[in-house]
Amino acid sequence: MLGREHIERVAEHVWEIPKTFRNDMRVPARLYRSPILWRSPRIFEDSPTCPKDPWSACPHGDCVLLEFVPKESVQQTVPCRHIPLNESGETLATLYNTATNEEIQQTLREWLLKRIAELEHVADARAPWLEKKAS
Repeated sequence: MLGREHIERVAEHVWEIPKTFRNDMRVPARLYRSPILWRSPRIFEDSPTCPKDPWSACPHGDCVLLEFVPKESVQQTVPCRHIPLNESGETLATLYNTATNEEIQQTLREWLLKRIAELEHVADARAPWLEKKAS
C-alpha cells in the first residue's frame, strides 16, 4: 500500500513515487499537486460536528467546543485548535507542528476520555436517581 513514506518531494509542487516502489515500475511516478492537499485531517475541523465551512474561520457562537477554549484564545481564527489537551498545555495547534499523527490521536483520546468522565460525573450528581448503564 502506498503511504507518505513512499512519496518524495522533488520540487515545490512535484512529488515522486520511486520506481523501486513496485517491481513492474520502469520509471518513477510524478504527482503534481499543492502540498496543502497532502495535509493530515484536522481533528475537530474535519469532524461532522464542526459548524464551519471548510477553509473558513469559525462561526464562534455555533461551536460546541468553545466552552473548552481559554478566554485568551477565543478570538483565534480556529479556536478549537487552542484547547489545552493535557497538563503540559499542548494544543492541537502545537501538536500539528511537533507531533506524529499517532501522538496527536493518543493525546486527543486521553483528553476526550477525561472530558467524558467529567461530564458523566456532573450528570450523576444532577440526577442520582438515574441508573447507570453497565458497560
